[in-house]
Amino acid sequence: MLIGQPGLVRLAVSKTHPVNAFQQYFFDLAQQHPKWNFIYFYDPVQTERVIDGLWMTLQLSVVCVIFSVIIGVVGAWIQGAHSKTVRLVMQGYIQFFRNTPPLVQLMFFYFALGQFTPTYSPDGWLEVPIISNVGWAIISLSFFAGAFNVEIFRAGIEAVPESTQEAAEALGMNRLQIYIYVVLPLAFRVTLPALNNNLVNLVKTTTQALAIAVPELLYQMISIYNDYSTAQNACMLFLFFAYIVLVGILVFGMHRWERGMRIPGYGQ
Repeated sequence: MLIGQPGLVRLAVSKTHPVNAFQQYFFDLAQQHPKWNFIYFYDPVQTERVIDGLWMTLQLSVVCVIFSVIIGVVGAWIQGAHSKTVRLVMQGYIQFFRNTPPLVQLMFFYFALGQFTPTYSPDGWLEVPIISNVGWAIISLSFFAGAFNVEIFRAGIEAVPESTQEAAEALGMNRLQIYIYVVLPLAFRVTLPALNNNLVNLVKTTTQALAIAVPELLYQMISIYNDYSTAQNACMLFLFFAYIVLVGILVFGMHRWERGMRIPGYGQ
């Protein structure tokens, strides 16, 4: 809507917001090639929306990764419990979250379970749920990835020789101490490649939080090109490279961690 009137747009932008050479380049590009309207590079309002979306995606990814790993570690330990009932409950959790789509899980948590959560009134008028849409996204995605992590850590635990665990038991360690100080460190080294793949998948799955209106990067990009149809190509291009960079950083960090923890004879 602004592209067809370059003189008016240039005047409005220059009076409202100082335009540097970087912003001016993309502004001129949008005028010359309307299908490549990188509006988030020269419009401060859209720039802020992209930054907010990227920040939300980072927070969502980091929190879900941490919680899913914790769930995996605890769940793998529970799978070795003496109680058959406890093991069955854990197996039921794993099968439920592994065999249902994460998008369905998100909607189930937010729309179904969300109806039963208590509310509070911060201003004495509006009732707000104690768990927001962001909270439900974290819970749902963490449980989803955690179910896979349980099986990943279980496979790593089974790779630890029984003789190693028996030696720790002979030294007077109880089951929990053996798991924390002996089994888990060795199993972690074996599971890192598979864990890396699952965490990468988790980061990519955070885009599905769009379904419950979590303002992450995909949500903000869709909002921008809904307001400015000429920005669709530019928004999708930015989204594509943003996730390449985000996943690339995670993969690089995990590979460095894997090399640093490598022990001859384990995980090779």
